[in-house]
Parts: sequence; structure tokens; C-alpha cells
Amino acid sequence: MRQCHRPPTLTTYAMSCSRPRSRVTAGLIGASSLALLTVAYNTVLRARVVNWGATPDEVAAAIPGDELLADAEMVATRAITVEAPPAAIWPWLVQMGVGRAGAYTYDWIERLFGLDMHSADRIIPELQHLRVGDVLPMRPDDPGMRIEVLDPERAMSSRSEDGAWVWSFALRPHNGSTRLISRTRARVRTPGQRLGMAAMELGSLVMERKMLQGIKQRAERGAAEDVPFNHD
Repeated sequence: MRQCHRPPTLTTYAMSCSRPRSRVTAGLIGASSLALLTVAYNTVLRARVVNWGATPDEVAAAIPGDELLADAEMVATRAITVEAPPAAIWPWLVQMGVGRAGAYTYDWIERLFGLDMHSADRIIPELQHLRVGDVLPMRPDDPGMRIEVLDPERAMSSRSEDGAWVWSFALRPHNGSTRLISRTRARVRTPGQRLGMAAMELGSLVMERKMLQGIKQRAERGAAEDVPFNHD
């Protein structure tokens, strides 16, 4: 059968020209929406996300480990009050880690990211002998976390072997209780890292809030039960 090819009409020509413009318009709208969301997050939400639970003084104050990555582009300081002395909290901190006592957070989420996390509900004596220079493993082929600061019942800080991330804890007695402060410092250098920073900060809030609450619960329970422990 002979096919008949009709010449393009004005309507079909206009439709064909409008498609690229529609894609450009959609792209511009998407970029504008992303920019507005980024501005809204940075001006309204970000301070609450990265400084959950911490007072302005705690956010501003230096803690041991800050000097390990002084020029970090991303800094988050989160804190919680624990109704227990530092001695009841410290054992739970030093035993944390992959293949150790976990991180007292959502283990199933950690395992989705390839981290062998199983949060312990007891103090494990054989995991209490942490030393400066020890390297705690992360995911296979990822840089480990090297212990750089270890001041019993006061401060602990580790730095990734590639120098891109520092995680520090500080314990500060406060009106008969203890303020547990967690601070992360990270390099954010590539465009991809900058674009993903908001998602990373929101995700870390979910996990770190659960972790701080998990440590609080365990330490307070141990203090109430008067569990003895010697970290030497």
C-alpha cells in the first residue's frame, strides 16, 4: 500500500518546537524549587537539625577533637542530659563500633549501608580497653576511625584514616547529671557532597538522636541498678 506523507502543518510545527521549550521550562522550575528549598532549609531548619539538644553555649564551645579538623565545612553538635554520672556513661562510649557494641541506634538501617551493627544492652568488659591509636573498622574498604583523644570520663575523639571526618564526645557534669555532647566535623568539598549535605544532615539527626537516647537509657538504667565498673 502506498503511504502518503503529509507536509507538516502549522500546528504540528508549533508542537514540535514547544517540546524542547517545555523541557527547559520544567528544568528551570525544578532548579528554582530546589534553590528555594535549600534556602528555606538553611535559614529555618538547619540550625535545629545540626544542633539538636545542644545549648548555644555548647554549640559555641570548643571540645577536644575540634583541632583534628579545624577547617571542617560541616559541623554538627548534638547533646542530651543523662541522669547519671560520667562514670556510668563512659563504658557505653568506649565499646561502640562496627563489630563491637554497635551504636545504640537503628541497627537495621546501619546494616542497609553495610555496617555490621548489633547494639549491645550490656557493658562488655573485653571491649573496655580502648587505646589512643586504635583503629575501629567501618565498612569493608572504607577508612577506619582512629582513636585520637581518650580522656576517661571526659572526652573521646576519633578521626577517619583519610582525615575527612572527626567524631567527638564530651561529658560535662551539670547539676547532678551529665551533659553528653556529640560533635561531628566533616569535609564537604565536591559539588555532589554539597548537594547532598542537607540529606546527610537530616539522616544523621535521625540516627544520632536515637543513639544519644540509647546511651541515656542504658546509662541511667545502670546507675539505678548501681552497676559497678572499673575502666582501668
